[in-house]
Amino acid sequence: MTEVFILSGFLGSGKTSMLTWLIRQAKEEGLKPGVIMNELGELAFDSDAVQDGVPLKEILNGCICCTGSEKTESQMQALLHENVDIIFIETTGAAHPVEVLDAVHSPLFGDKLDVKGIVTVADGKRYLASDSMTPQVRMLFIEQIRHAGFILLNKSDLLTDSGKAEAVMGIQSLNPGARIVETVNSRVPLSALRSMAQQPSGTSVQKAGIGSHLPIGTRLVTFSRPVSRDHFEDWIRTLPETVYRMKGYVPLEGKKYPSLFQYAYGMVQWIPEYMNMPANLVLIGEGLSGIRVPGAGDE
Repeated sequence: MTEVFILSGFLGSGKTSMLTWLIRQAKEEGLKPGVIMNELGELAFDSDAVQDGVPLKEILNGCICCTGSEKTESQMQALLHENVDIIFIETTGAAHPVEVLDAVHSPLFGDKLDVKGIVTVADGKRYLASDSMTPQVRMLFIEQIRHAGFILLNKSDLLTDSGKAEAVMGIQSLNPGARIVETVNSRVPLSALRSMAQQPSGTSVQKAGIGSHLPIGTRLVTFSRPVSRDHFEDWIRTLPETVYRMKGYVPLEGKKYPSLFQYAYGMVQWIPEYMNMPANLVLIGEGLSGIRVPGAGDE
């Protein structure tokens, strides 16, 4: 049977870093991994993290849990036809993990899958600041922790010892049955996940997907000119807390190609690119319509 892991966690928590690390370990163990990647927008920026030769299926412009169950079924079948040994499903950060679990189970191939369960990446600093979230967003953040069989307390290097203790105790109170591991860059042994037993949930699921109760949305902007990196980072510091995640390719002054840009809760990452990628940026959050992006056509 093909093992399946659902990688859950709020926007910017480190799911893609975990996926990259798990793919590497699977290949080192002689396994053939396959990936289903879910993005809210029309472009799949995170798909660049999947190595060449790894079968990748994408579900774009909607959550698996809301609009993508039929797509999920067809993508799973396609991966099974490619004889993969292990499947990683990276969900959008706005997906309710139990609804994703329901979407994965299908009578068409249920006897071919060993669904190990839900692995949730929890950003430690974000957890400690969860009281500042809007109620609906906080509900989803907590639900992703509550329904996991395995939890990564990620970015633990950014926490003090007392902060780590507070986060671990709080997460344990939400989900006493899950194993909790402190990680940096979401590095967790694949062997630890493979030993995980699926934890059936006995609690009811309140739908929290895009288009129902959760007000998170996405916006795609296209750059019309290069921007100063300093000016762009000054603009980032003015953003409201309701902008949870940004990712894309930003054309910088003095650079031949747009740079890969990642943003999550005030933290920024730039990665140089060596090919001409499309100069697009995806914003994920609440109340995005009034935000003007430097260098974009809407500025």
